[in-house]
Amino acid sequence: MQSAISSWQKHPADLVVVDWNLPDGSGLELIRAVRQTNSDVPVLMISGRADRDSILAAAHLGISGYVSKPFQVDVLHQRLTELVPVQTVRDSGASTLDEKMEAACNSAIQLPGQIDTAAVLALMEKRDELDATGLAEQWKREPALSAKMLDVANSASFRRSGTSVKTVREAISVIGVAMALNQALALSLDIAGKLACPRLAERAHLEQEQALRVADAARALAQRVGDNPATYYTAGLLSRAGELAALKVLQNQCDQSGEPPEIEQIDSAIAYWAEKLGNRIKVQWRLPLDLRELIGAVYFVSRSNVSQSKLVMRAAALLAADQADGPECRTLLRRLGIEHREESRDGTRKS
Repeated sequence: MQSAISSWQKHPADLVVVDWNLPDGSGLELIRAVRQTNSDVPVLMISGRADRDSILAAAHLGISGYVSKPFQVDVLHQRLTELVPVQTVRDSGASTLDEKMEAACNSAIQLPGQIDTAAVLALMEKRDELDATGLAEQWKREPALSAKMLDVANSASFRRSGTSVKTVREAISVIGVAMALNQALALSLDIAGKLACPRLAERAHLEQEQALRVADAARALAQRVGDNPATYYTAGLLSRAGELAALKVLQNQCDQSGEPPEIEQIDSAIAYWAEKLGNRIKVQWRLPLDLRELIGAVYFVSRSNVSQSKLVMRAAALLAADQADGPECRTLLRRLGIEHREESRDGTRKS
């Protein structure tokens, strides 16, 4: 704390971010020192204290914002963007888009979904230990998840008795733990509503829709060949994670520059960076090797590959892209023992 005060006195900054608890004192002392000489510089307090008295105590000293721990990176980024004018960022020698993408490839990536993807994946690792009651307890403070579970359970495909499902526990019991976890995963990857730029939001929606189509096709094909469909569905959902991460970085660049990216720039950034960002995310989320390989098979499978699971994922990607009649898809379906003429886009058999 004392070193921070000394640094401020020698070299005043354009922004001050301070934690409440510092190794040698309270962040409140640093705020007092800053406000004694400058009443305008933005000051953001970060603290594990979320009670009203603590927030009021910091506010009394003239802070510009308050972020409670634990927080999402995007929440912090949004708050900082609000505090620092765009022109200030421009004048400070802002990093280029490529520099931002490169930095993202070498740091933790947080998608701005309604829930945390990593937390859902952690639950998936212990799915065999979970039941409807335990999972409902985990999600009781997640209104978006609760609404999602109830919506799926009450959909026509799951409704059996003619009566509506009214609780999250009941909903999970209806659709099953595996499906519930995959629905939660899909929600965590739905970032379109969190991107302020309309072009980026629209592209995020399209990427998410494509991932869902791959997931549906993979699940249907897995059932046809006698495999458990849950893992295939998960791989399909995660197949556009790199693209979504690229869109998130593009939004950060847009926030900084104040200029929305052109469609060509979006296409170029995704084409060059999505694979690298996707690989980074796979490591960050500690995805099992077999799941990583399934995701990779969405994009490429060598002709010599004899793994049924990978053939399923690649065929699902082609079906989702309306390429059922293409030579690659026909060959893959034949190797899986499935007649291609019977397949629809989602992998189900046509009547």
